[in-house]
Amino acid sequence: MLLCTSRLHLERRYQIHTGLQHSIIRPTQPNCLPLDNATLPQKLKEVGYSTHMVGKWHLGFYRKECMPTKRGFDTFFGSLLGSGDYYTHYKCDSPGMCGYDLYENDDAAWDYDNGVYSTQMYTQRVQQILASHDPRKPIFLYIAYQAVHSPLQAPGRYFEHYRSIININRRRYAAMLSCLDEAINNVTLALKTYGFYNNSIIIYSSDNGGQPTAGGSNWPLRGSKGTYWEGGIRAVGFVHSPLLKNKGTVCKELVHITDWYPTLISLAEGQIDEDIQLDGYDVWETISEGLRSPRVDILHNIDPIYTKAKNGSLAAGYGIWNTAIQSAIRVQHWKLLTGNPGYSDWVPPQSFSNLGPNRWHNERITLSTGKSVWLFNITADPYERVDLSNRYPGVVKQLLRRLSQFNKTAVPVRYPPKDPRSNPRLNGGVWGPWYKEENKKQKPSKNKAKKKQKKNKTKKKQQKAGAFPKCHSGVTRG
Repeated sequence: MLLCTSRLHLERRYQIHTGLQHSIIRPTQPNCLPLDNATLPQKLKEVGYSTHMVGKWHLGFYRKECMPTKRGFDTFFGSLLGSGDYYTHYKCDSPGMCGYDLYENDDAAWDYDNGVYSTQMYTQRVQQILASHDPRKPIFLYIAYQAVHSPLQAPGRYFEHYRSIININRRRYAAMLSCLDEAINNVTLALKTYGFYNNSIIIYSSDNGGQPTAGGSNWPLRGSKGTYWEGGIRAVGFVHSPLLKNKGTVCKELVHITDWYPTLISLAEGQIDEDIQLDGYDVWETISEGLRSPRVDILHNIDPIYTKAKNGSLAAGYGIWNTAIQSAIRVQHWKLLTGNPGYSDWVPPQSFSNLGPNRWHNERITLSTGKSVWLFNITADPYERVDLSNRYPGVVKQLLRRLSQFNKTAVPVRYPPKDPRSNPRLNGGVWGPWYKEENKKQKPSKNKAKKKQKKNKTKKKQQKAGAFPKCHSGVTRG
């Protein structure tokens, strides 16, 4: 059995190879994970796995083909958007753009609109799936808990142990995390109760760092969620399994979220076609046995449409790379950032006053000093305090060339404008697919065009023959 909790990458490629290298998929955008790439659950189904998803999708839903049940999951119970109310399961993307966001497979789960906290509700569904599945048959269970994403909400009893935390956001965050910890424990107990545990692999993964303004803390790392500093991209994760050869160890090798795809397919004895290009590596021996990682670099991202750094230029990149472009890459011990990496402060614990992070306590760095390139030895300096770009220009050039090589393989950014037809008001008050319905509306217009064209041809023929056009009553009007 394969069990993956929190936000796990279902795809095999870097963002630059999916067109999703800018920002996130907004609820109102006609966009989703590319349909031409096989997802992890699709590959596991090929080798007989039952596949189930519980929790947050956030990979696009503008057409039915983008939904979880069309991307490899036998069942889906959860939300389509990136965030929402933990109790009501409603989400407002903007004024007048609000709707219900809880699904059972392909339909709105109105029966569950009863105010149950999502972390507990999702755990109950996982327990039901395990109780009804034969442990002798393979199963892949993907649980993408909503916690600890904003809005900061938790049941009252989880606040009891955190009354000493002055900052209200930190207190709420701690309560949410306690509820999440309890959920993981309950899922693990269910694995044991229903006979799955001894042949299971539990992977706990995250997709980004914390947001200090919403209760998170990345100290002593630099930056926050949404940035390319280590505080934004270095995430917590662990693997728990009786099948691990070396238990209780810490892996400090390079591992990227795209590595789960080939690793899990290999563990399931699945097949990856030779012509399929991967950005991930099979890292099971690295995790289980402590061997060196096959990975030597990580492309954190290249975002060509993010706000350009005012001081960046091709000249600043030695004619190799335009350093105005936001990008970050890791090659062995070295990490290079260009452009505008995002919020760059270090936020120590004492900066959290009762009103939120107090910037007077932060170690602030101004990016208006003409810089657009940073180089760090991340192994020696994981906190990104000592910029080595001036000391090692040769290393900078080497990493800029690697960035340029990656960029040659990039596909165009897919970040379409807002589509007003996505409004839940037009879909029964529910966030859900809208594109297919629009296609159905377009089809008659095509027929109308063809009929109109045919009608015009008929008119011309009749006019040549001396017929009176207005008497042509046999043509069907659209």
